[in-house]
Amino acid sequence: MNDIIKNIEAAQLKQEIAAFKVGDTVKVYAKVKEGNRERTQIFEGVVVKRQNGGARETFTGRKSSNGVGVEKTWPLHSPIVEKIEVVRLGKVRRAKLTYLRHRTGKAAKVKELVK
Repeated sequence: MNDIIKNIEAAQLKQEIAAFKVGDTVKVYAKVKEGNRERTQIFEGVVVKRQNGGARETFTGRKSSNGVGVEKTWPLHSPIVEKIEVVRLGKVRRAKLTYLRHRTGKAAKVKELVK
């Protein structure tokens, strides 16, 4: 029974996913349906956390919009997410950056990783 579920989930995985980690700034191109029209909306923010693995893997992005912090969680292998583009690499030492929720301005920034 377990092998059947693994095979079904493996068939639903996306083949090409940008390599990103927690702390990176990414652009998420997501499909949005408005009535009978469909358009692409871009969300640019810092990856706060990545959870689970396989077909159920999700990630959460955080940005400041009009002075208000906005967090959004997407399933990584969902057909709603068209593509993920890495804008900046972040230098962090934690797996979850939930402390950014309580910070504003420059304190809410993540240092850039220079290679």
